[in-house]
Amino acid sequence: MKIFLRTYIGALYLRPRLFYLLGAVAILHACAFFMPWLGRMPHIAMGVLMSMLALDYLLLFLRNGINASRRTPERLSNGDQNQLQVLTENRYPFPVVLEVVDELPFQFQERDFSFRFPLAAGQRKTHAYHLRPVKRGEYAFGALNAYAGSLIGLVMRRYRFDMGKTIPVFPSFLQMRRYQLMAISNRLSEIGVKKIRRVGHSMEFEQIRDYVPGDDIRTVNWKATARRNQMMVNSFTEEKSQQVYCVIDKGRVMKMPFDGLSLLDHSINASVVLSNVALLKQDKAGIITFSEEIGDFLPASGKVAQMNSILELLHRQKTRYLESDFEKLYAHMKRRITQRSLVMLFTNFESLNALQRQMPYLRRIARNHLLMVVFFENSLLAEQMRKPAGALEEVYRRTIAAKFAFEKKQIVRELQQHGILTLLTAPEQLTVNAVNRYLELKSRQAI
Repeated sequence: MKIFLRTYIGALYLRPRLFYLLGAVAILHACAFFMPWLGRMPHIAMGVLMSMLALDYLLLFLRNGINASRRTPERLSNGDQNQLQVLTENRYPFPVVLEVVDELPFQFQERDFSFRFPLAAGQRKTHAYHLRPVKRGEYAFGALNAYAGSLIGLVMRRYRFDMGKTIPVFPSFLQMRRYQLMAISNRLSEIGVKKIRRVGHSMEFEQIRDYVPGDDIRTVNWKATARRNQMMVNSFTEEKSQQVYCVIDKGRVMKMPFDGLSLLDHSINASVVLSNVALLKQDKAGIITFSEEIGDFLPASGKVAQMNSILELLHRQKTRYLESDFEKLYAHMKRRITQRSLVMLFTNFESLNALQRQMPYLRRIARNHLLMVVFFENSLLAEQMRKPAGALEEVYRRTIAAKFAFEKKQIVRELQQHGILTLLTAPEQLTVNAVNRYLELKSRQAI
């Protein structure tokens, strides 16, 4: 009913209360026809109502009394809750009721996003809300509409601000920052990153220093000890400047959605975090994307601007709908990557046959690099397997789900038999598991 009664005349908005009062006056007029003793009451009621309407109109339209603006970040983070703010100010000398309607981008499918609150004379107020985009790209915001009404409440005045603002949605840089802050404060275990003990010590020499109790006796530098006439030991540091490539499959197998995000977007978000962790470890991070053709190639680098280059490159990636060509990937890597590197290949195999078609090329890549194939559990099938089986149809469903889950384990076993590292993970745990495996390989000095 409220939507039906909304009427606009330019910036004037006639509120439902006005229509209800007009209806009451009309009923009073009808009653006066049968009850003459009511006299001029219907005319007096109409006069009072028109006077209130005129007063309400004059209060709102004699001056511009509302100022509002939308405060947004320069870019939104894909798959995360992004905070936006609406700042409002009442410049009227009287309190108003303000209804703010924000025209959100069509990707959010929100057609009635609004909030209502009172605003005292001269008061400023900030209202925060959150948006979670699930696709990368350009998001166009419409106008910020503010409807101001006085305490009389018969009409409202519409103000429009911030017309046509466009904000890009980038891969999950908020998640990247969260991991970075947790690493600085030594709290990574709170988000699932394991503390991994380093096995042995690196052979990358750092310096010769004085011996302190507890140092490994095997690291004593006897020549330096003889020269200084005191115990000196060799100090080693973790190996740096190793190349880490995130290779992202953009083929049709990566279009499958989980938790609103496609597997491609899950892989891109994980690649952003993993690349940032690698750069923090003073390694070099690079990106390769491919499908039926080789897409973008960003050579591994440890430069300060590398993270921005990675974000810009991954921001424009889109799923393609053909089968990915692993032969072209192998040829491209053989030609462009000459140094042994850790290659995190984000793809998906739903059947053993699909893997076996690509196995020759994966084995060739694994000869030159430390290859880890990252692919995904079907969490919907896992949920189906956990449901109790009652009817015969549910038994069939559980059986089929168990068959697919078993085939995933066969894929893992097949890859391991050929010396290829694997990571089978649920999409929502991809980032944590990928970072854990990278740190594990780093501690084992496997790269």
